[in-house]
Amino acid sequence: MLDKAKNLILPSRRSEVPPFIVMDVMAAAAQAEAEGRHVVHMEVGQPFQPAPKTALDAARAALSGRIAYTEALGMPSLRARIARHYADTYGLDLDPARVVVTTGSSGGFILAFLSLFEAGDRVALANPGYPPYRHILSALGCEPVLIETSAATRWVMSPEALIAAHRKTPLAGLLIASPANPTGTMMDREHLAQLIAAAEAEGIKVISDEIYHGLDYAFAAETAAKLSDHAVIINSFSKYFCMTGWRIGWLVMPEPLTRSVERLQQNFAISVPALSQIAAEAAFDGAEEMEAVKHVYEANRRVLVDGLPKAGLDKFLPVDGGFYLYADVSRFSNDSLDFAKRMLNEANVAATPGIDFDPVNGHNYLRFCYAGSTPEMHEAVKRIGNWLKG
Repeated sequence: MLDKAKNLILPSRRSEVPPFIVMDVMAAAAQAEAEGRHVVHMEVGQPFQPAPKTALDAARAALSGRIAYTEALGMPSLRARIARHYADTYGLDLDPARVVVTTGSSGGFILAFLSLFEAGDRVALANPGYPPYRHILSALGCEPVLIETSAATRWVMSPEALIAAHRKTPLAGLLIASPANPTGTMMDREHLAQLIAAAEAEGIKVISDEIYHGLDYAFAAETAAKLSDHAVIINSFSKYFCMTGWRIGWLVMPEPLTRSVERLQQNFAISVPALSQIAAEAAFDGAEEMEAVKHVYEANRRVLVDGLPKAGLDKFLPVDGGFYLYADVSRFSNDSLDFAKRMLNEANVAATPGIDFDPVNGHNYLRFCYAGSTPEMHEAVKRIGNWLKG
């Protein structure tokens, strides 16, 4: 009887994914602040600015009326505005019927994975990479296949490495990101095109995570939608538009797959919150405000690139885009989790251990997010330098 009762509260095997460690660091930093300490937050990829004024004004106006369900694929006006964004930004004529509004990029991953892959399918990911890629795939019964990258390859997967993994055991999918998390490195148009072409020639489905588009410094990011009619694009209002808590993103799907995604969305969520959709549509009119925020990130990037080597962390690549710097801390520790805990407890600077992004070599790395204010970045560099120099 006791054994049967115990079985009633056992978690499913599919739920046994690793934690998203950055959220644990965020919780520890919040606890430190509750104790009265001033923590410099460099752990979570979250802009310090609120949503653009245009988005906030639209949301306030909408609150005086009825907030109801929308179509499962999203409000037609928002889908059309997203399609127009592709014309304005990339010179791509995109049919709004291919656009699906999602609950952030996270909801987009679930919909994309379920619409593209069967349980047991193998999906290639660059290592290091965003942890929920592999965690969501595992929970859905797919097998994430990590393709090793390094500073020597600028943390970018090569077509040759992809094909070698495919020849060893066939792959069903490939997920790429440029700018990438945690490294901030980007693929130029030629490399991106070669990687997509190599995958599709082998029948490997391609998903491109473009959530950090707009936050590019070295050169303009290219969308995979311009290079393939078959690729699935994932994007979000979270990063460039500073709308993390609004939980709204989008997919660009090959036309034959939109109905399958629509059916999934109908059953999972009915629709994305209408208030967030209204704000997101208006956010496109706040581009001038968002460009000013981007300039802050560029200034923050210079603070870290110039300041961290003086503090003692001199092994990293100058980042091409996004708002992350992935630093080698092996000079001080081969346990990035312990290093991050000590840095929070002793220097009051929160950053994310590399093992969150790379279960193989991440013990040697730390990810710093520079989406905060510039004075806080200066303060962080000062604190880290004083801490490391004892």
